[in-house]
Amino acid sequence: MKYIKTEKAPRAIGPYSQAVLLENRTLFISGQLGLDPKTMQLKENIHDQTVQSLKNIKSILSEAGYKKNNVAKVTILLKDINDFSVVNEIYSSFFEEHKPARSTFAVKELPKNGLVEIEAIAFK
Repeated sequence: MKYIKTEKAPRAIGPYSQAVLLENRTLFISGQLGLDPKTMQLKENIHDQTVQSLKNIKSILSEAGYKKNNVAKVTILLKDINDFSVVNEIYSSFFEEHKPARSTFAVKELPKNGLVEIEAIAFK
């Protein structure tokens, strides 16, 4: 098991890794909030938090030598299910023609009072 860490994504805000790589094949990316990695502050709204969360995932993928097309499964947690269409539009443009398996849930609260958290599993 190898721990993946990059300064281009927010540092972990708890006792966990940004990502873990198993047997140089499967990459588990921890849930990414819409935190700016430089300021560790949340972006202002659901649109910007979603964009930032996906940028953070892309940075972690890159650090591990993976690409967006290696993502096999995504889980999205939303503070408000009414944000589903906004998040879905941004998500679609991020992954383009690639369509990983996905689950989306509304939750009562997210860390730091975030509006969206996205985690991913990638495979080579």
